[in-house]
Amino acid sequence: MKEYLEEEYRLLSLVEQRPNWSQRELADRLGVSLGKANYVLGALVERGLVKCGNFARSSNKLGYTYLLTPKGFTQKAVITEAFLNRKVAEYERLSKEIRRLKREVRLQELRDESEGA
Repeated sequence: MKEYLEEEYRLLSLVEQRPNWSQRELADRLGVSLGKANYVLGALVERGLVKCGNFARSSNKLGYTYLLTPKGFTQKAVITEAFLNRKVAEYERLSKEIRRLKREVRLQELRDESEGA
């Protein structure tokens, strides 16, 4: 679930910033397969968070544009807050672990010094 939340957040952010990017460009930027980007994007469209429309990229081919809907903007704000809270908790956990490891290293250095003296 955490991974999916992050992918949703990142995809909503990219769609907001780059509505004319292809699914392949979105997948490349997200670092996921084209199929996974298609799946997540399809779920966002199905939930009414993203709207998909055709536009002419050139005279030879059609492409799509992806736009956040009003519901999408609201959900992006909710997801952004949840994502931020998760990252802050992760940062705090890592900071605590780093402090503990530093103390452990200092204690070991003191033991080594006292044994060598």
